[in-house]
Amino acid sequence: MSQVLPDPLAVVRRCCIALPTVEERLSHGEPTWFIRGKTTFVMYADHHHDDRTAIWCAAPSGVQEALVAERPEAFFRPPYVGHRGWLGVYLDVPVDEDELADLIEAAFRTVAPPRVLALLDEE
Repeated sequence: MSQVLPDPLAVVRRCCIALPTVEERLSHGEPTWFIRGKTTFVMYADHHHDDRTAIWCAAPSGVQEALVAERPEAFFRPPYVGHRGWLGVYLDVPVDEDELADLIEAAFRTVAPPRVLALLDEE
């Protein structure tokens, strides 16, 4: 069920940290999640480049274009990384937590190395 999240950072954090080898640290002043401390897959954007709260996440090929075209009120092409297919997800509108978790897992799967993916698939 979609709803405006009272604490979107807590939800994003919980989804990211549930994945294997994930670490959180600040990058460009915002919470960011890394696989094995190296590869970024989700960045939090709390009014970082506009007046919105969102995440920027890696996405499989074609997903950004499809979701932005289908639901521009919920998704956008983020600056700096959008040209690489990353997806922006607004968190200040009603959000389905299951869909958000699926997008975060897809981001992880998009950039994780095979050994780390094997850890996820073992669970």
